[in-house]
Amino acid sequence: MRRANYIWWQRDHAADGNRDSIMTTPFQYSDYPIQPPRRPVPAGPGLRHIVLLIVLAGAAGFFLSRWFSYGKPEAQPRAVSPRGELGADEKSNIDIFKRSIPSVVFITTLTEDRDELTGDTQEVPQGTGSGWLWDDAGNVVTNFHVVRGASSASVTLWDHSSYPADLVGAAPDYDIAVLRIHVPKDKLQKIRIGSSHDLQVGQKVLAIGDPFGLDQTLTSGIISALGRSITSPSGVPIDNVIQTDAPINPGNSGGPLLDSDGRLIGMNAAIVSQSGSSAGIGFAIPVDTVNRIVPELILNGKIVRPRLGVALDDSMSERIAQQLGVQGVLVRSVQSGSPAAAAGIHGTTRSNGHFNLGDIITAVDGKPVHSAIDLHAALNNHVAGDTVKLAIWRDGKTMDVAVKLMPHAQ
Repeated sequence: MRRANYIWWQRDHAADGNRDSIMTTPFQYSDYPIQPPRRPVPAGPGLRHIVLLIVLAGAAGFFLSRWFSYGKPEAQPRAVSPRGELGADEKSNIDIFKRSIPSVVFITTLTEDRDELTGDTQEVPQGTGSGWLWDDAGNVVTNFHVVRGASSASVTLWDHSSYPADLVGAAPDYDIAVLRIHVPKDKLQKIRIGSSHDLQVGQKVLAIGDPFGLDQTLTSGIISALGRSITSPSGVPIDNVIQTDAPINPGNSGGPLLDSDGRLIGMNAAIVSQSGSSAGIGFAIPVDTVNRIVPELILNGKIVRPRLGVALDDSMSERIAQQLGVQGVLVRSVQSGSPAAAAGIHGTTRSNGHFNLGDIITAVDGKPVHSAIDLHAALNNHVAGDTVKLAIWRDGKTMDVAVKLMPHAQ
């Protein structure tokens, strides 16, 4: 380093022609011997080196101070920034949640587990779901699939108090069940009931429930579509289902879907998802259906279904559709004394080895039917005592027949 500094210094000063600064000139005196020239002594650091060292030292000090102070909290808390008023939509959500949460419950079900070696049985957790208070008599509404197969269930209210629940009744075809708890009336706040027949796509909705066991959870979205159909636990279609993008996850089943006024418009029942979590497509059973079924369950413990009194043949219906171009469901037989018999509906007969086709029901109240499931779904929108109009195909002609339905226990 000293040699390099020296060379640099020599070049720098030699450029000015200052040769004396390069080396000492020998003097010749008579009374002194001539001395050989001394070797030039390398010069010390120059101004540039000093500046560079100062800069490096400062940078090192800065980074060392940052290193040792990294992660340490500030000496004083930060000042809180003031915020303005909550938005109108935020205030509405908060108000709906506060008013509705006392009506929403958390449901835990148990099932019996039998030890194969000892034969002993014990109850183990089966699953969880949501529900809501129907009235101040302790009736709780939830999905049938939440309590299906359970040996017992408990209901937890919004204040985290839990009570054993009894099954009052169930309607698997509609995925609706009613439980009952015995608690003081002052702890029961029944939910506000709305309507579903006048809903519109785009309306705001809110869902309250217990997804993944996380109680008192609020999510929001809109009505994405109306008139959907999903399959009930018994395999029968449920019509007029509400589709929403409000996040619904396992545990939300049985919980309420509310409108922007906090009224019940549906019961969350199912989702479409490949992962098992919300994918933005959830389905709720319309409140108009719930409002029709629940009173029957409370009164009878089951649904008194309207009875038409016919046996249908789906397989023959497909062949008839292919061969005759008639879309409908074939009546295989008519029960004696049934509403269909009273209305003059014809069943299929056989004579001399040939089949004489019975009536083919093509529509109920103007709504086309293509299978037995379609026909049953159409009748599910009626109660015993209602009169329905059937469109039938008979001997190449179409006619309308009025049938008064009779009660038939499910």
